[in-house]
Amino acid sequence: MTDHGPQPVERELPTEEARDLISLVRELIEREIKPRAAEEEAAGRFPRELFTLLSESGLLGLVQPEEFGGGDQPYEVYLQVLEELAAARLTVGLGVSVHTLACHALARYGSKEQRAEHLPAMLGGGLLGAYCLSEPSSGSDAAGLTTRATRDGDTWTIGGTKAWITHGGIADFYTVLARTGPERTRGISAFLVPAGTPGLSAAAPEHKMGMAGSPTAQIHLDGVRVPDARRIGEEGQGFAIALSALDAGRLGIAACAVGVAQAALDEALAYTAQRRQFGRPIADFQGLRFMLADMATQIEAGRALYLAAARLRDAGRPFSKQAAMAKLFCTDAAMRITTDAVQLLGGYGYTVDFPVERYMREAKVLQIVEGTNQIQRVVIARALAGPETG
Repeated sequence: MTDHGPQPVERELPTEEARDLISLVRELIEREIKPRAAEEEAAGRFPRELFTLLSESGLLGLVQPEEFGGGDQPYEVYLQVLEELAAARLTVGLGVSVHTLACHALARYGSKEQRAEHLPAMLGGGLLGAYCLSEPSSGSDAAGLTTRATRDGDTWTIGGTKAWITHGGIADFYTVLARTGPERTRGISAFLVPAGTPGLSAAAPEHKMGMAGSPTAQIHLDGVRVPDARRIGEEGQGFAIALSALDAGRLGIAACAVGVAQAALDEALAYTAQRRQFGRPIADFQGLRFMLADMATQIEAGRALYLAAARLRDAGRPFSKQAAMAKLFCTDAAMRITTDAVQLLGGYGYTVDFPVERYMREAKVLQIVEGTNQIQRVVIARALAGPETG
């Protein structure tokens, strides 16, 4: 058993270009991300210069159209890149996923003129995005948002507060969902708001149990004025745009969860192979071997689930149910696996000298963001049994 240990994930990739892309990402991780991940997370430092490098390398626009500076990669490839990044540092993997979410509305629903004007800088120009849907009293009930946009000629004035915004205060642009009509789901519109717009400000970042390097903050919009040319899609189409973005975003969270779980398993494998008790490696003991086997099985199952959902999306087929299943399963599995990794390392697992305690704290948030796992069960049940009748 002592000759065994963590191995690179063997990936099923559709093209030679995709295989080269994964190799590039792994080289970047070893050179730019892993050496500083623990130190920067402990210091609560966001690696903005790294995101500039990711942008210049084309990794912030992998799924977007090539004509606007994107990579035209299928989701099944993009998600495996996310998994690799999240395994190295969740702040980076989740940050790329959130940036992709922030670009989704414009890339899919914007006019050709809007995309030509804004997308190249958003994808490869060093910009960083944030997605503003949740509010202090409107989280799981996304249609209950109260941030309001009022039209005056060709200008909209936006007022309200958004909550739990990843990259809040450091983003260069914000995709903002605001109420523009009285209808609950058909009275919401989407806007692209640049950072620095008068009236837009960020509160102090939240103090979180994990992901200290990724700022999460409330965003205040106090009389923020934006031209109608920055409204994305039709007036009243915002809720549909938001749901479309969340379906894709949930797959990003699933991939990040598998990455964190894989990192925890790799650490557990390395530790149990070298840690000796009673004259032999602890990985020789059946109880621990069975834990490792269960961890690896859950990771493989989660990876297969998110890739199956991604292939449906790439084929243009409905995938909402499968995205919810992937997010639910992968994030719950990541919580179990990271907890088991701490247990396998014993007392050392509970110290900051080893990264598994950080993985466990990070896994928890993945069960909450992009729709709690309770909401994922609601989505899945509705797909199976229809809407509730009560």
